Amino acid sequence: MSHFSDQQLITGLVQGDRIAFKAFIDRYKHMVYTLAMRVLRNKEDAEEIAQDTFIKALQSINGFKGEAKLSTWVYKIAYHKCLDYVKKNKRRPQTDSWEWQDHDRITASEEDWDILEAQEKRQIINRALARLPGDDGVLLTLFYFETFSLKEISGILDLSLNTVKVRLHRSRKRLAGILEKMMDEQTISMYEKK
Repeated sequence: MSHFSDQQLITGLVQGDRIAFKAFIDRYKHMVYTLAMRVLRNKEDAEEIAQDTFIKALQSINGFKGEAKLSTWVYKIAYHKCLDYVKKNKRRPQTDSWEWQDHDRITASEEDWDILEAQEKRQIINRALARLPGDDGVLLTLFYFETFSLKEISGILDLSLNTVKVRLHRSRKRLAGILEKMMDEQTISMYEKK
């Protein structure tokens, strides 16, 4: 099922093929959910937005022109669904951390220290990304974790290429500052008397 090319998926979706729809969801569900969590910081809201994204994508598939990759098109739908949700509810996303992400992945059988260390690093980075203002966390996620090109990010966020470059640079600096502060806090707390 996951061996469909983008064009085969599109053709299958247009024809109402259930197997193609399942493959489409399987291919993009993590990406869409990750974006929604990054923006909304609420599991239930992210799940709702992910569902809405796939419904909108299915309803709009005939309008897909192929000017961008299918993943970019899906990501753009998800991003705009998130923005609409935040505007509609007139609230800033919750500021809780992404600890749920790593707890879901840890199982009793994982005793390898390298895996645990990598999970801890991911958790620290996710907490730092959650502290970033505005869309800085989304921008860094798109570039580093979802590996979209600058041009693709420009299309997803409806920003000029130069604006994306400048904001990416500023976001990296902010993230570095937050990580540095977090590491200092962590180091201090390790040596405090309990």
